[in-house]
Amino acid sequence: MRALRTQRPADGARRITQMALLTAIALTIFMAEAQIPVPIPIPGIKLGLANIVTVYAVFALGPGDALLILVARVFLGAVFSGQMMTLFYSLGGGLLCWLLLRLLTWKQIWLCSPISAVFHNLGQLLVAAALLGSWTVLAYLPYLVVAGAASGLFTGLCAQLLAGRLKGLGRR
Repeated sequence: MRALRTQRPADGARRITQMALLTAIALTIFMAEAQIPVPIPIPGIKLGLANIVTVYAVFALGPGDALLILVARVFLGAVFSGQMMTLFYSLGGGLLCWLLLRLLTWKQIWLCSPISAVFHNLGQLLVAAALLGSWTVLAYLPYLVVAGAASGLFTGLCAQLLAGRLKGLGRR
């Protein structure tokens, strides 16, 4: 049975520590960003800076670990902010993004983030339509696509820079 083991205990501890640190960083960024007023009066528009960590985690640690970080950050963010409805919206958008991120490579981080941001907004609107029982919320889609692509490009470039600076910390 010992021969089937693929991971040494130190590797598991390192992986969990990396995941915990990335989750804490993403949650801290999420909570700090929630305190910044958004200059555009359209509901749902924000920079999404915590997604820098999620995008980095997909490429540095792998999609499975990134999914755990995403779910932990979304859940804890909803609990700490006291806005449990955001749990549904963030999970809907985050999971749709996560599926897309799995298809791209390290050199495409900057590109995948704007696309993921648009998918995130689409996921949020689909959740809103399901919860409200109305498709009228999709009228926000054009505004959210433009805002999501712009903020996604910014977070993607930040994640690309982060990945370049942190070479060797994750698996590639």
